[in-house]
Amino acid sequence: MSVLSGLRARAAKAWPFEFLPAASWSAQPPTYQDANPAVIDTALQRTLGRPGGNWFVIAASADITTKAFGTSVAGRELVAWRGSDGALLVAPRACPHLGADLATAPVDCGTLVCPWHGLRLGERRHGAWKPYPAHDDGVLCWVRLDDLDTGASAPTEQPVIPLRPGEPALAAVTRMEGVCEPRDIVANRLDPWHGAWFHPYSFSRLRVLSAPPAEDGLAQDLDRFVVEVTFHIGRLGVPVIAEFTTPGPRTVVMHIVEGEGRGSVVETHATPLGPGVDGRPRTAVIEAVIAHSDRPHFGAGLVAAPLIRPLMRHAAGRLWRDDLAYAERLFEQRS
Repeated sequence: MSVLSGLRARAAKAWPFEFLPAASWSAQPPTYQDANPAVIDTALQRTLGRPGGNWFVIAASADITTKAFGTSVAGRELVAWRGSDGALLVAPRACPHLGADLATAPVDCGTLVCPWHGLRLGERRHGAWKPYPAHDDGVLCWVRLDDLDTGASAPTEQPVIPLRPGEPALAAVTRMEGVCEPRDIVANRLDPWHGAWFHPYSFSRLRVLSAPPAEDGLAQDLDRFVVEVTFHIGRLGVPVIAEFTTPGPRTVVMHIVEGEGRGSVVETHATPLGPGVDGRPRTAVIEAVIAHSDRPHFGAGLVAAPLIRPLMRHAAGRLWRDDLAYAERLFEQRS
């Protein structure tokens, strides 16, 4: 390597950004010919056929505290809280006595205290009421519901957790809800070609380097989309190569495999909530962004994590406001 080339390499490592020239949105190369509906649909069908172990993401780990947290999965009302040892507990939300909403129950010494008649409920069953299997992976909280109609998936001891970066890392979780089904969220993520067109404020120079073939029975290690894309930070851009995979029927994972932040992960989990008052299905998108960098001062910079996380959630929320419109449109077309 010449001295000049070495200096350029060191400069690129020290300054990973590129200045982006002003560009017309309509002048970018169209991607509709590459975005083959058959490729997207067969990738979706392969994903929906994967075993999920009957596990569903319900919230960020930080959202479940010693205060009762109410939610639902596929119409099943749930309450989550922390036991006296800090362990995650998830159980039916209706009190087994007269059906009071346990999401309004105070938590005392790790047990729910029903606000109607004072019945204490915790780790032990009470008649037909008992906690469900639950798992806290440090970023997200999961519940296993074996009696829901989840296809041929057999229950597993733990959920499938995607490969995540080691320390130091910074995680932020965003939750939004849409009028659609989990398959519509997954289908949105399995269309990487829409990124620069639909989200020009965040992405540019997007090119799909490889996509899986439109065939059944593809080996899971070959079932991936590889994308070259530049992330926007104002007029600055960060070019990366990202890989999209689907480890479960309701999960799509993006790994940064080359470029700044290599090893960083975006996990998109789609959890069915059940029908709304209008009878149409609701789905929660629970997305975890786990940022990582090999830069020596990245770990020290995590003292600013309380200021950075809201910015990460804001960026993810802006993207998902658009992508939920995409997913809801898919659901309307199917309906």
